[in-house]
Amino acid sequence: MIFTETELKGAYIIDLEEKHDHRGFFARTFCAQEFEAHGLKPTVAQCNLSFNHKKGTLRGMHYQISPAAETKLIRCTQGAIYDVIIDMRPESPTYLQHVGVELTAENRRAFYVPEMFAHGYQALTDGAEVVYQVGEFYTPGYERGLRYNDPFFNIEWPVEVTEISEKDQNWPLMTMMTVGGNV
Repeated sequence: MIFTETELKGAYIIDLEEKHDHRGFFARTFCAQEFEAHGLKPTVAQCNLSFNHKKGTLRGMHYQISPAAETKLIRCTQGAIYDVIIDMRPESPTYLQHVGVELTAENRRAFYVPEMFAHGYQALTDGAEVVYQVGEFYTPGYERGLRYNDPFFNIEWPVEVTEISEKDQNWPLMTMMTVGGNV
């Protein structure tokens, strides 16, 4: 695997190191030792799959707080998505900054999301399928979220939002969260 750290410390784009022969190729997609060597948490508590019927579907921005903070390893296995993370670590020099990356079935990239990063994505194709390896169990009482279109973050989603859950469109705005002290 080829690990490339983003401008948000601890968040990595992971590309495959393909070994080709006449049959096709072989590549490792996860190795606890390699993750640990890069300072990443290799725990996998759950594996999730989401399927998105329509281009423009948006899911996010979600995260869990301690003691149930999650790491995520995201991979698009069908179609394409635009994946975005926001650093929610108050002690981080990149606190409240975000970065996005395109994950596709063709580029086979993965995105490692550290603990205390809000995460969301938008389907860039009909039929986009996404696999998540998650480092902590889903714990509703520790779940938090940010509004995908919050002007505070000014995330530039690549296409018009066509589908979104009521929950995701109603997360509080950042200004409301900082005033209420619930970040």
